[in-house]
Amino acid sequence: MTNAHDRQTAGFKERTRVAEARRTLLAAATPHDRTETLPIGRADGRPLAESVTAPNPVPNYDRAAMDGWAVRAADTFGASDRSPSTLRVAVAEAESDPDAAVEPGAAVRVHTGSELPPGADAVVMVEHAEEVGAELEVFDAVTEGENVGDAGEDVSEGQALFDAGHELRPSDLGLLKSVGRDEVSVYERPTVGVIPTGEELVQSDPGPGEIVETNGLTVSRLVERWGGVATYRDVVTDDPAALRAAVQRDLTKDVVVTTGGSSVGERDLIPEVVDELGEVLVHGVALKPGHPVALGVVEETPVVMLPGYPVACIVNAVQFLRPVLKRVGHLDDRPYPSVEARLTRKIPSEPGVRTFARVRLGEADESGERTAEPTRASGSGVLSSVALADGWVVVPEGREGYDEGDAVTVEGWEWSA
Repeated sequence: MTNAHDRQTAGFKERTRVAEARRTLLAAATPHDRTETLPIGRADGRPLAESVTAPNPVPNYDRAAMDGWAVRAADTFGASDRSPSTLRVAVAEAESDPDAAVEPGAAVRVHTGSELPPGADAVVMVEHAEEVGAELEVFDAVTEGENVGDAGEDVSEGQALFDAGHELRPSDLGLLKSVGRDEVSVYERPTVGVIPTGEELVQSDPGPGEIVETNGLTVSRLVERWGGVATYRDVVTDDPAALRAAVQRDLTKDVVVTTGGSSVGERDLIPEVVDELGEVLVHGVALKPGHPVALGVVEETPVVMLPGYPVACIVNAVQFLRPVLKRVGHLDDRPYPSVEARLTRKIPSEPGVRTFARVRLGEADESGERTAEPTRASGSGVLSSVALADGWVVVPEGREGYDEGDAVTVEGWEWSA
């Protein structure tokens, strides 16, 4: 890495492309191996630490698939409208002993989902029979197994359900409960030390030259939303020794993230501190807003150094902090949901730079098409341009922006984890 004077004079002569920077960071990150056992009611969104099989079948008994009558299929052979089979309604036996077997020539009333009585092997649908006194006239023959849900029809005993690493969803938890699993082994949530930096930052009531600290708060909440555990530290001033101590303190975390001080100015010290403690892998990325991001590693702990401007901080957190957090925590780095829309104004972009343009979505018209109105063409320090937007349009490196009326994809980076 160049010394401070050279770096500050030269600025960013070359910027790493987003995809390459992300690959470099992820290559330096190793998934942690800490696990814990949780009741299934607390395991939503957690990745499994081991594969899961079904200890019990679902259902665990043969059941009636229709309202009707449990019978022996052979007793209905040849039944028709003109020549119904006549069976004895076994009411008394069923009421006195629910486990009593259905004898030959008998029928027992059942309801959808109820256990099929012993001896029965089929169910006559209620509309295909008529009860006449103590007898049942069956007008349609059934075959063995007809209108019966077999034990294990949904899930068989020993069936493989989920592989290790599968991120549990609410429906998965219901399935686990249905097969008799009360708890599961999952990976612990990844931990992140969030360190806001800057001698001008205060938590409230800013005076002249002071700024309310928002980046650390925003990033720590994003970490929690993305499945991690954030430790939101107090502001650290622009002092090498203080910054060094702050980074070293959080090397027990899976990821360290700093906000502010990542550029090439006299007070942008954090890249030098990280390079002294470990290695800066990337400094300066071809994206807008927020190219002064830096990515490094110290004692095998990834360090993400985010710019201080709020919008630039958020853009880079989504592009770099989120994927490395997902990797170390065994979490699925799935794409964000998106919606197609048509631009109401032009979005300019610098060739070779990936641009993130904040937009607000309009209501869908009769054809279902929506509009996307840019909230601000530029301005990485304008937090409201993100907070009041519905998402952003990503302009790839190979384009010089989008024109008014172009169809674009709006990425809803805050719509889900």
